[in-house]
Amino acid sequence: MSRDDYEVVIGLEVHCELSTKTKIFCSCSTEFGGEPNSHCCPICMAMPGALPVLNEKVVEYAVKAGLATNCSIEKNSKNDRKNYFYPDTPKAYQISQFDKPLCYEGYVTIETEDGEKQIRIERIHIEEDAGKLNHDEYGRGTFIDLNRAGVPLIEVVSKPDMRNSQEVEAYMRKLKSIFEYIGISDCKMEQGSLRADVNVSVRKRGEKEFGTRTEMKNMNSFRNIVRAIDYEAERQIEEIEKGNKIAQESLRWDEISGRTFSMRDKEDAQDYRYFPEPDLVAIRLSDEYIEKIKKQLPELPESRKKRYKEQYELTEKAANFVTSSKYYSDLFEEAIKICNNPKTTGNLIMSDIARILNEREEEPNCIKFTGKELGELVTLIDKGKISSAIAKKVLEELFNEVKMPSKIIEEKGWIQISDEESIKQVVLKILENNSQSVLDYKAGKDRALGFLVGQAMKETKGKANPQMLNKMFLEELNK
Repeated sequence: MSRDDYEVVIGLEVHCELSTKTKIFCSCSTEFGGEPNSHCCPICMAMPGALPVLNEKVVEYAVKAGLATNCSIEKNSKNDRKNYFYPDTPKAYQISQFDKPLCYEGYVTIETEDGEKQIRIERIHIEEDAGKLNHDEYGRGTFIDLNRAGVPLIEVVSKPDMRNSQEVEAYMRKLKSIFEYIGISDCKMEQGSLRADVNVSVRKRGEKEFGTRTEMKNMNSFRNIVRAIDYEAERQIEEIEKGNKIAQESLRWDEISGRTFSMRDKEDAQDYRYFPEPDLVAIRLSDEYIEKIKKQLPELPESRKKRYKEQYELTEKAANFVTSSKYYSDLFEEAIKICNNPKTTGNLIMSDIARILNEREEEPNCIKFTGKELGELVTLIDKGKISSAIAKKVLEELFNEVKMPSKIIEEKGWIQISDEESIKQVVLKILENNSQSVLDYKAGKDRALGFLVGQAMKETKGKANPQMLNKMFLEELNK
């Protein structure tokens, strides 16, 4: 059988660290970094007799996440103990939620090659994060840092609705975008603020029963999630084709070798011996409380996308891209207040800013400049002070050091040449040195004009006004 005879089935458990100032059950700081074991106390270190107290802000943020992802809210919820031993969890259990999560039965809508698709969310619950194991590079042992222990998480459990790695990436990006918009997390994947356990199984097309799933733990980059899913699906298909059975197990993805490796058998719910947390009272939410949080929700990506298309006449592609990240969207909104040019602003974000971030392997939250600088840059383009080629160079400079674009072009000597006499001298020089291109143009080869303009831009290091160049070249060529 071929690869096309199989269907891949994927579900995600997305863990998102909440941006509260203190941990979920104590007053220790949640700030990232710090000296090992400097952000912990008897409660998050599980000392005998220490009692947890639930951080109310964690409940508020979880309810916000549920409302923003179309979930129902459980008004009578509770915490549970999830029992397992691991060195980074000193009390040998995690306080989580089992049968009564705060949020349930929601969905988000993603864009696919075949159009829009709803990915169902089974539940969103709150829990505490574990500590971190630091393995000594010289082989002297493993050190435990409990700064992260007790940092509040929400876990977003999807239904197994995704069928390829592209849908998974779109779903993850949509969740990331929503959580950024509602302000519950910084979603910095490189710091582990947003990560996912990825469940993958395969089955023959037309079958109703799911295949045996494997779980890849703690994936915290879109690139590796896509690579890992594609590899694991192929591996499972190969095993089935050989007549082997797939083992239900937890896997580790190795990005260097591009392979998955077995860690341990995959646990089921009964293995964790859940029971209600005896040291915490139940969570009771009123209709008024839920309604108050609903009213606090900001404008979400889908609403902004619709507004940008109607109010600013952005294309579907541009509106979709600009609203894909709160950082892009806020940058756009601040910039157009200054330049009043949504189209050019959106194009700069979608093309040059996105390209630079991609080259630097950074996310939109790494952008240091604001809409103030971007708005002035667009204004300089509109006034003919700089060309689009120079604008690209200014953006590169802005990523290195935040300054007003007018100051950058002054310091670099990048102000656009718009003096007619100066441009005419350049045009005449280019025509004299490229007689073959002149003949090609006169022979009806319109591309020759583009070549000549390009040579003039090269001669002036991108500073010549391109509209004036085009006009003067045409005047000279048509004499």
